[in-house]
Amino acid sequence: MALKNSANNYGSVAKFLHWTIAALFLASYITVYYRHWFTEEKTPENWIALQLHLSVGISIAAFVVLRIVWRLMNRQPNNEPGPKLAHVAAHVGHYTLYAVMILMPLTGYIGTGVNTEFYLLFDIPKFESTAAYQYLVGELLGLTFEEFEAPVDFFHKTIMGEYAVWILILGHAGAAIYHHTVQKDRTLIKMTTGKDG
Repeated sequence: MALKNSANNYGSVAKFLHWTIAALFLASYITVYYRHWFTEEKTPENWIALQLHLSVGISIAAFVVLRIVWRLMNRQPNNEPGPKLAHVAAHVGHYTLYAVMILMPLTGYIGTGVNTEFYLLFDIPKFESTAAYQYLVGELLGLTFEEFEAPVDFFHKTIMGEYAVWILILGHAGAAIYHHTVQKDRTLIKMTTGKDG
């Protein structure tokens, strides 16, 4: 299997990044729901689940940056035959997914009031402890962390986490299944086996 994309398929690097990010998003949801549904506040289990969620979020950010760089360095496989409107909708959906993959880890990090114990290996300072926070939020906006955190948390947890991400993921997966089962084209195959017919 080729490392780089070709006219017909995504390469192994693009596939690895795609499926790794998908798995990390799933892990992110599992850790946050586990924390809220199965642990009590201020217990070691609750803290570990939070730290896993934060670590996974940082991992998502790193893999998304790699994916964007790799995408810019590679050609994209040819589009499958279809109406121009469907292609425009697919491009809009992909760019929206990229925006979400950037905004979710970013808002998660800047809205968190604790350091991230990155997989228990080392600490990543919380945003509130950084010079960027002091300048952007403290000096330019003149806000306390609590005033800053409230809208960021609402955006991250409610608007994005409870609604937008699920809608986009279900739409993305649904479109891939539709292409595979109804259109019977290579859209899903290009990101999985890469085999013809």
